[in-house]
Amino acid sequence: MKRSLIRSLAVLALAAIPCGALASSHSEAPAISKDRLADDTDLYAWVAKDAPGAVTFVGNWVPLIEPNSGPNFASFDDDVTYYINIDNVGDSKKHIRYEFKFSTTRQTGATFLYNTGQVTALDDPDLNVRQTYTLTRIEVVGGVEQETVLGSGLPVAPWNVGPASMPDYLALAQQAVRTLPGGTRVFVGPRDDPFFVDLASLFDLLTIRKPPGNKGKGVDGVGGYNVMSIVLQVPKEKLTKDGQAPSAAAGNHILGIWDTAERLMTRTLNANGTVTNSGPEVQISRLGMPLVNEIVIPLQDKDKFNGSEPVNDLANFAGYVVDPEPARLLKLLYGIHVPPAPRSDIVAVFATGVSGLNQPAGVTPGEMLRLNMTIPPADEPKRLGVLAGDVAGFPNGRRLADDVVDIELRVVAGVLVSGFNVAPNNQLGDGIDANDLPFLPYFPYVAPPHNPFNHSHHPVQNGAWSRKGRDDDDRDAARPAGEEGVEEAAVAPGAGLQMRLQGANPGSGSRLEFTLPEAARVSLKVYDVQGRVVRTLVSQDAAPGAFLAQWDGRDDDGARMGRGVYFARLVAGAQTAEKKLVLE
Repeated sequence: MKRSLIRSLAVLALAAIPCGALASSHSEAPAISKDRLADDTDLYAWVAKDAPGAVTFVGNWVPLIEPNSGPNFASFDDDVTYYINIDNVGDSKKHIRYEFKFSTTRQTGATFLYNTGQVTALDDPDLNVRQTYTLTRIEVVGGVEQETVLGSGLPVAPWNVGPASMPDYLALAQQAVRTLPGGTRVFVGPRDDPFFVDLASLFDLLTIRKPPGNKGKGVDGVGGYNVMSIVLQVPKEKLTKDGQAPSAAAGNHILGIWDTAERLMTRTLNANGTVTNSGPEVQISRLGMPLVNEIVIPLQDKDKFNGSEPVNDLANFAGYVVDPEPARLLKLLYGIHVPPAPRSDIVAVFATGVSGLNQPAGVTPGEMLRLNMTIPPADEPKRLGVLAGDVAGFPNGRRLADDVVDIELRVVAGVLVSGFNVAPNNQLGDGIDANDLPFLPYFPYVAPPHNPFNHSHHPVQNGAWSRKGRDDDDRDAARPAGEEGVEEAAVAPGAGLQMRLQGANPGSGSRLEFTLPEAARVSLKVYDVQGRVVRTLVSQDAAPGAFLAQWDGRDDDGARMGRGVYFARLVAGAQTAEKKLVLE
């Protein structure tokens, strides 16, 4: 079945409409780049293994937030309305909308401080700046919106100000998880940006630092940055068109999902420095599949795309995909032989869903994320999703660890077309295959925001990927153990825990990749030769998978450590792994 689904991608010839390629939508259009608090960055939707009866949605807004961004830390905008939109019919129209409206208050305006003392609870009197939200479910019936308020005065998790202000931020933020009547769960607050991409190289004329891209050397351009997240988990029967459990026989099992943000049309700048907004709401941001607007839509129509509806995509933007610019660049810059225009092989993935996988009956084309709710979570998820035979992954929805950059580069190169699923087309990537922080093994899943005191940006991956769990098409191209720049980890016999040191050793810093075989409480710390803790890189509950961490040679207080020998110790449950680090 899996092979037939993959083959079916290559033979579908459909009307050409926008498709995504290469990355995520961080400030993708001229207008929204000036309105960061309303900017959609990523959308995810999947069936989580610990919640198989529900669909988990993650909508992220506000791109590339520096963790130490005080005194006015990032937040959602009280003057913007944020939506998660769902098409449960297949006509590319909104049938269910989850609406989020925010309100910010201050305990006192007579201080510059976000908090006036140590904060241990969301209602702590020392938490000066607080944000709450109202969550409303909107059902569109016959063109009429029927609203149900699911919760009001719900707390937004505060910003991670630092260890002095919030000594146990993980526990503090978890207090913002709410379970609402009917079984819906929700979390809103700052999180680590879960996307991983060599952002700089892709926009420098589609550069691949080490072609064809499956041997590492990438620099994670969003590593060390935060976003504002909305995480929503909804029972499946509350998402189907008939209110029943999803089934293929009933034809109620496929969803189309996209995010939007709306702002009042008129903004007035007052003489006293305040801003007044008025008029009707206007959609100013939109996101479904990764990077449709960022790469496929040209500058002249990017703002138009952000204000448009999926049902109008065919009329508005069809011409931009028949000869996609990224495919032409792959041919021009790297001499990669790609299928000739017009390209119809990639349309199903992004516009209609794949026949037999996530395409609704009688579908109307429209760019959005599509999810088949009846497909169970994978026992061993693969980062290349459907391309690697894992039909629970992208483009059937999108999980946090799905490597959409590599997937979409390969699709653009024509791997779904007969004769093009060959090297280097099926080896393309950006050299970054994992996130820089572990995802949580439980709701809200997205990793907590970075510590503003000691985070690092732009970790480099040098290709030391764990063979256990690595996708088949990359195994032969993985760098052999012992090659320059890579050292194997010391791992207890029979254990699945792995850690590798990447890059020069000795050097000015160290990059560590660690692979977790199962969910566990994880600690990754750096010690000096006397056994004293120098730096805590990771300390949290973690989902299974492969992740990156970087030590910049500084201690937890930010002081530069002297030359010498140090040790990284990874502890996950009862398993440990150690690695010697040498600073020059």
